[in-house]
Amino acid sequence: GIVVLGLNRSHAKNALNKNLLKMMTKTVDALKSDKKVRTVIFRSEVPGIFCAGADLKERAKMHSSEVSSFVSKARATINEMANLPVPTIAAIDGTALGGGLELALACDIRVAASSAKMGLVETKLAIIPGAGGTQRLPRTIGVSLAKELIFSARIVDGEEAKSIGLISHVVEQNEAGDAAYRRALALAREFLPQGPVAMRVAKLAINQGMEVDLVTGLAIEEACYAQTIPTKDRIEGLLAFKEKRPPRYKGE
Repeated sequence: GIVVLGLNRSHAKNALNKNLLKMMTKTVDALKSDKKVRTVIFRSEVPGIFCAGADLKERAKMHSSEVSSFVSKARATINEMANLPVPTIAAIDGTALGGGLELALACDIRVAASSAKMGLVETKLAIIPGAGGTQRLPRTIGVSLAKELIFSARIVDGEEAKSIGLISHVVEQNEAGDAAYRRALALAREFLPQGPVAMRVAKLAINQGMEVDLVTGLAIEEACYAQTIPTKDRIEGLLAFKEKRPPRYKGE
């Protein structure tokens, strides 16, 4: 039930170009409707790099109208990732800058090696984050600190990222260079025993509830809870509890 998506544009440090965005969109579309998928991990296959952001060499060759279209496509692709119905984890074993960090911010959970480097550095190029960074970073670490990091284009390591709440887990890098991925995998395995429908509905309730006031959020929770009542997952969960055994969920 765990799907691992690995970025592998080694010659360009996994920079996001038109073709990579197209491939990502196609893959995410396929995952949306696959009921066998329980958790998605985004990682890099390139040592020392998660994603260096947008492919600036490709962008330099674009007409100004093409740039706007490219940024819109990147924003839409990352939004589709954020809207995947199952838990998503970003395993950051290397550098995640600009669009690379925006990609990670779209995931539900971020795990990073202590040596990893992260930052929204667009203001150095006299532009701003355009694929969700100005919206998701403040929601993750708070408005004032997000402004500070974006205004300064500061890059933080894994330890500092953990201290400010940018990531959930920080791990020491190993010889293989995949410590964050291994931690993400262990985390994903913790999710597997839970009811598939409940996991999807819980994510929906949290995501929608965070954008509204508490009263409305509680109404969203009530509506989402109702979706779990008639499911086979819930019946199996209660039965397993009664019989004192692990539940055997098949999804619906």
